[in-house]
Amino acid sequence: MESIVAIYNRAIAAKFQTAFTEQLDAEKSASWFSQFLDKVYPMFVYTEADEVIGWLSISPYRSGREALRYTVEVSYFIHPDHQLQGIGQKLLQHGLDACMGLNYKTVLAIILDKNIASIRLMEKFGFEKWAYLPGVADFDGVECGHLYYGLRL
Repeated sequence: MESIVAIYNRAIAAKFQTAFTEQLDAEKSASWFSQFLDKVYPMFVYTEADEVIGWLSISPYRSGREALRYTVEVSYFIHPDHQLQGIGQKLLQHGLDACMGLNYKTVLAIILDKNIASIRLMEKFGFEKWAYLPGVADFDGVECGHLYYGLRL
């Protein structure tokens, strides 16, 4: 779990990769991590030499709203030293295969508009831009929008 949180905290520090602005501590991360311990909403890790260098999670979209039970959100993060090496593609393909096996019908990726690498990856996998929320995120005075990319399985 420490490696997963460390990768996420690097993304927080880099800005524009997640809307969180404060690092996860042990207490916050334990609560957050516990949601992925079942098979309905799994998390997958990518390792090299027994080191976690990337991960992907499948989360409920708008948890508790039963009409949305077949829709999930996919999130992924790669250690900065290993980005742009195809790891995100491998994790995303594995995650989409898992979504099909779990009978989900729609997969969403919610991306900050400054995260060009993630936008390109989504489009490579056939995701389409379904919504844009302009200027909703603020990073120390720098605003950016939120993009909703969707894929019907």
